[in-house]
Amino acid sequence: MDRLVNTVRPYAWGSTTAIPELLGIDPTGEPQAELWMGAHPGAPSRTERGSLNELIDADPVRELGQRSLDKFGPRLPFLLKVLAAGAPLSLQAHPDLEQARAGYAREEAAGIPVDAPHRMYKDANHKPELICALTPFEGLCGFRAPAEAADVLAALGVDSLKPYVDLLHAHPEEAALREVLTALLTADAEEMAHTVAEAAAAADRLGGAHAPYAALAHHYPSDPGVIAAVLLNPVRLQPGEALYLGAGVPHAYLSGLGVEIMANSDNVLRCGLTPKHVDVPELLRVVRFEPADPGILRPEASPAGEEVYDTPIDEFRLSRFVRAEGAAPTELTAATPQILLAVAGRPKAGEVTLAPGDSVFVPAGERTELTGTGTVFRATVVA
Repeated sequence: MDRLVNTVRPYAWGSTTAIPELLGIDPTGEPQAELWMGAHPGAPSRTERGSLNELIDADPVRELGQRSLDKFGPRLPFLLKVLAAGAPLSLQAHPDLEQARAGYAREEAAGIPVDAPHRMYKDANHKPELICALTPFEGLCGFRAPAEAADVLAALGVDSLKPYVDLLHAHPEEAALREVLTALLTADAEEMAHTVAEAAAAADRLGGAHAPYAALAHHYPSDPGVIAAVLLNPVRLQPGEALYLGAGVPHAYLSGLGVEIMANSDNVLRCGLTPKHVDVPELLRVVRFEPADPGILRPEASPAGEEVYDTPIDEFRLSRFVRAEGAAPTELTAATPQILLAVAGRPKAGEVTLAPGDSVFVPAGERTELTGTGTVFRATVVA
């Protein structure tokens, strides 16, 4: 197996302390948002044999195994991250596989540079994802019932919000959500800035369930995403709990530290809470306007002690081992590629001792045994 050297992405919303605390190092004073583990070309993990994407390119059968190669091609299908939100991330959604392929082909044909600020489709893959909390973790996930959103908006007592309240009551649920999000994102910027300021002041006075919207306005004053956030379910995860986010589900992470796994893609369509480009027509084509419970996941334990987070896709499979003192060794040998990430204790993968934040890549078929005490996340595929 290969010990991984991973890149920290310094996005502005990142916490300045959470990832350094996990790694046991001094903070730099700069935001440290995501620690990437995988073979994404934007920041591939490094090993003593070379970068992980170079190893896979040189011998995909050896590194990935025939099953994964046959099903997903000569690439690692997933990207594993430690995500540390010190401020809210953008309100966003991701395309399904067909939408991603079509969008990527369209932007390639138009000659839009892949690093252009208005480029939405960086690759031809979908981006389902799973976030598992390491600390209490807050976010927004999926649409709530329009009547519930209308009650939250009405309670603010802001006159300029009344048309949105009326729209939420005037249509069937999916149509109501589409109408309101469209109206918010296409509203006059100056009028919207005034509405957000009034709504934030009212949310601050009311406190309680309204307080998060005042906090959003503090980070993103005048952004229509502050009002759009009311349309979504607020979610608070406890350590060990997780959320699965499929295609078209609008969401935003607000605060906390978590382990995130996703299909190996960087396709993001933003709805708000961001200074970045928002393409309203394309966003409305991708978003699924379906109110639903966000569905907090809790792992299911196997007899071997592996706690699995069940998801409906095959590009990734995330599980967790919480090993107590004196626990018997756990056999992890698999026909598929694996990344093991320690988050507590000092467990051992084979002969490699893992401190919190350490990770290893295990090629398909390589004999691997987990020993020692601590908590380890296991990322692999279903093939």
